[in-house]
Amino acid sequence: MKLALLVGAAVAPLVLAQAAMAAPVAEGAAVVAPAAGETVYGRVADRSGSGLPGAEIVVRETGRRVVSNASGEFSIGGLQPGRVTLDVRYLGLPNASQAVSVAAGASTTVDIVLGGGAASMDATEVADVVVVGAITDGQARALNQQKNADGVLNVLSADAIGRYPDPNVAESLQRVAGIAITRDQGEGRYINVRGAPSAFTAVSVDGVKIPAVDPGTRAVDLDTLPSDIVANVEIAKTLRPSQDADSIAGAVEIKTRSPFDRRQFSLNGYGGASYNDYGGRDTRGGLTVSNVFGPDQTFGAILSLSFSETNRKPENVENAWVEDGGVYVIEETLFKDYDTQRTRQAITGGLEWRPSDATRLWLRGSYADFEDDEYRNTLVINYADGSLQPGATNTRAPYTGARLYKQLRHRTQNNQITTVNLGGEHDFSNGAVWDASLTWAKSEQTYPHRDELVFRSGGQTVSYDATNHYAPTYSIFASGVHLNPAIFSFRENTYRANTTNQEEYAFKTNVELPVSLGGRDVELKFGAKYGSRDIDADEERFRDRTASSTPGSLASVLTTNESSNYDYNLGFKMNNELVNEYLQRISSVSRTNATRRMPDSLVADYQAREDILAGYGQARFDIGATNILLGLRVEQTTFEGSALKVDADTLATTPQTVERDYTDFFPNLTIRHNFSEDLIGRFALTRAISRPEYSDVVPRSEETTDGGRVEAEIGNPDLEPTLSNNIDAGLEYYFRPLGVVSFNAFYKDLSDYRYALTYDSTYNGLPATLTSTQNAPEGHIAGFEVNWQQKFVFLPGWLSGFGVFANYTSTDAEIKLGRTFEGRDSYALPGQSDTNYNAALFYEMAGFSARLSYTKRSDYLEEINADDAGLDMYVEGREQLDMTASYDFGNGVEIFGEAKNLTDSAGVRYYGVRERTYEYEKFGYNVFFGVRFKL
Repeated sequence: MKLALLVGAAVAPLVLAQAAMAAPVAEGAAVVAPAAGETVYGRVADRSGSGLPGAEIVVRETGRRVVSNASGEFSIGGLQPGRVTLDVRYLGLPNASQAVSVAAGASTTVDIVLGGGAASMDATEVADVVVVGAITDGQARALNQQKNADGVLNVLSADAIGRYPDPNVAESLQRVAGIAITRDQGEGRYINVRGAPSAFTAVSVDGVKIPAVDPGTRAVDLDTLPSDIVANVEIAKTLRPSQDADSIAGAVEIKTRSPFDRRQFSLNGYGGASYNDYGGRDTRGGLTVSNVFGPDQTFGAILSLSFSETNRKPENVENAWVEDGGVYVIEETLFKDYDTQRTRQAITGGLEWRPSDATRLWLRGSYADFEDDEYRNTLVINYADGSLQPGATNTRAPYTGARLYKQLRHRTQNNQITTVNLGGEHDFSNGAVWDASLTWAKSEQTYPHRDELVFRSGGQTVSYDATNHYAPTYSIFASGVHLNPAIFSFRENTYRANTTNQEEYAFKTNVELPVSLGGRDVELKFGAKYGSRDIDADEERFRDRTASSTPGSLASVLTTNESSNYDYNLGFKMNNELVNEYLQRISSVSRTNATRRMPDSLVADYQAREDILAGYGQARFDIGATNILLGLRVEQTTFEGSALKVDADTLATTPQTVERDYTDFFPNLTIRHNFSEDLIGRFALTRAISRPEYSDVVPRSEETTDGGRVEAEIGNPDLEPTLSNNIDAGLEYYFRPLGVVSFNAFYKDLSDYRYALTYDSTYNGLPATLTSTQNAPEGHIAGFEVNWQQKFVFLPGWLSGFGVFANYTSTDAEIKLGRTFEGRDSYALPGQSDTNYNAALFYEMAGFSARLSYTKRSDYLEEINADDAGLDMYVEGREQLDMTASYDFGNGVEIFGEAKNLTDSAGVRYYGVRERTYEYEKFGYNVFFGVRFKL
């Protein structure tokens, strides 16, 4: 049945198109008729032969308007034979006009070179000319695509990305208005668009939606994807009906390069190395080769390679706080001494065949591999093993019987993301366009081992003073008790491994049909998509405390290398190689004889399948200077999930399954109005969805019973998707020759927002404390963005090389629970910063370019504690100052340097108030030098 629906949805647009072409038109009737005429195929390029995306092409005689694609290509159908004039406008280069003779019964091809001084082109004003350099070229490409888009769109070009010291896609996106990032050990991982949770943003590569690698979220780990594989990144903050609806905050489309971007042999690359003052040397390099070949150069091939290796030794102290007797006290302190190596490898490639101007076929693929190999020496003060003594306050406390732990963990994390897109596109003679693609994507996250050796001391009398919450004092560093290895004895070996696989197949097809409706030119577009995703998450945990497994005394595995965090002397490090060899050697014995940790090894496991069948229709038409897009998308979701319910006391397991089926409608109205050639207004009414995390909706359950009271973590099969009705409005003014100032406001009305909640209830007839994900009946995200980009060409002489990039975003968000817990019935939205801004000053002239950039986001809520607002987890706002500089010798060779995190900003998390610091972590600055080349 579902296949029949899919085939029907895919074929219906073609049938409608053919019927419209063949249907007779009754005299005087207001009917839909196809636009008749011939087609002109063209390409807009600069003097180097690189295609110019976002160029606006207008037929002077009819006012028909089209925009060039990422390769600078365009097509205009429905033209009558004869002579027409194409007016081409592109920010940063002079406007041009090209006369074209449209032949009857045949397609016409035209190449337009901007800034090339061709006789057939007339620059409107010499003042429009910009001497394009590395920074301004990227700015021009981005602004032209943004200006001529239907909705609110931000674009990052490869040239712009390359002028920031950003090794992965997440860090590149932090430069965009309204986007903030969350970090892991100083590197960006997830993005928050306009204050929304990371899972509210879908990510695609070359039209292939990427499944998440983490089993607990739909958010994509963007630190897996290196930034140097990117041709450009488009962030659509208002969706069109033709786009998937699962992006409440905005959809991120990562596009890789095409061999037809330049249509000639091209070889470029870079390489270099860096120094990090918190440990080690980094190396990065990349290479891209492409060419077109064959008869009439109809075949194209491209291959890009990327590699980076980063060594980091961040310093980290964590304090876990609890409430005890009316005061907040630390129950555990961890001093973590990291030695990590992160490796990113990526390969992208494509084969394209264009047998004619009307037909394009492609096979594109990408593969990214991220590995984090980490050794972590940890000194732990576990106050909770002992007893809190009288005299405790919110900043200091004494304990007796506390234990100290010395631990070495070796953990390897590997993420892999693979995409394949096989598709084609054909332009019909009447101006209709049909495309179809079959895509496959797979994301895999594995922890082949998270092995740890643990030693523990006997009871100790300890205290702390956290008056200076960033640098508390701890009594053990005065007494030096932890420096004596003789007080420690073998405690345990722990082993943990898990694998998560997500795999998706999808088929989609679209038809564009230009018609005449009531005497008005209208572009109709229909499409259908079917996607099926399978998810499998499996985890295993073991613990070995048998005396026969001991490696000997702590002293026998120590080195003479001192371990320290900040000014805390942690003693000597364990020997990484010796302990790793021991853990690998004994693991087979441990896993046979030791205890499999239950129910932990089962409750994290689940399987799920999600099928989405979608169809849409939209109409685009102009009323004077107003462009209107009107449409409707429908998505039917079928979900199946299974997991084991585990009784932690008896270890009895019960299979649990869930099946769900729901349909949602997504109407869309998008308006773009030209107040003048350079002043544009936008307005959009849209609707979007965020489906539940798979791990939250599968019916998992872990229960324990203590004193007749049950504690249970349970899945929620009744969890509803979050829906958002969105309003966007904005104004954009584009400076000549190159610049923009814009203001965009947005409001998102949320229903059924998902949040984790711990609450008192009953379970199997017994009093219980339950933790599960629930739906909040209502909520909202509101805010505005201000953006300013400009090169100061109006300044005299060498001062004209200066320019600025700046943006500021303010958001307000709240969720209302519909019930009250501990006096609260509403919360701030996790992941939402009230303010987020970027400012960059750049200079570019005579081959030299430099940029000084600053970014900052304010504090934001990370986790909600329903029982105690004082234990809500927050992330402290963070700022960072970066600098890049380069010199282009003009022969294809360029040297460059980067300096990152010059402010040496820390990553901080805290409970409730900043004085209860949970984590204080510093990463240091990084200085990188390298060489780029182009052939």
